[in-house]
Amino acid sequence: MDKDSRTVAELLNRALVESGLSQVAFATALGTSASRFSTYRSGRTKPTAQFFLRAGRIARALQAAREYRIMTALDTATAIREATDEDWAWRMLLQGRDHLRLLLARHDGSEAAWEAAPSTTGQANFDTLLAVLTAHEFAAAGEDPPQWTNVEALPDPWVPTHPFLEHNEIIEQTPDYLAQANVFIPARDLVTA
Repeated sequence: MDKDSRTVAELLNRALVESGLSQVAFATALGTSASRFSTYRSGRTKPTAQFFLRAGRIARALQAAREYRIMTALDTATAIREATDEDWAWRMLLQGRDHLRLLLARHDGSEAAWEAAPSTTGQANFDTLLAVLTAHEFAAAGEDPPQWTNVEALPDPWVPTHPFLEHNEIIEQTPDYLAQANVFIPARDLVTA
């Protein structure tokens, strides 16, 4: 292996450690397979410069998020998946979204932690909602949304039951960016203290 290839492999190995994730989880977060990432780490295959730079940036941001004790998309998806009831899943979703806002406000690159693609929440509705909320927050901050947030609208409308609003009121009070994804949640239910 030539010197440059060895350096790339070493830096990818460092990025993996810095990310705090397993090889499988980090590869998934980067949008590749664990076997492909393994070939990059061993130097058998050369990654693109874009992939290499992205791996380092995301690894540093994941480490920063851990140090700040801030949830990432990965943490948020896991918390939703492990929630014992839907109310707790909503709380975790909104807490994760609020943590994303904090990272975006820092302007120090730590928001790249949210570029790491999460695994599924276990529910297509929540997967779509997490992606759409994330894309919305990035766009609102003037940043390009992560690639994993490019999702199709749900095939059927998702209108969660509401304790105070009727079905048509929920639909009327849903922000356009959610309605376009076939997700119907009143704007007021997205506000946190």
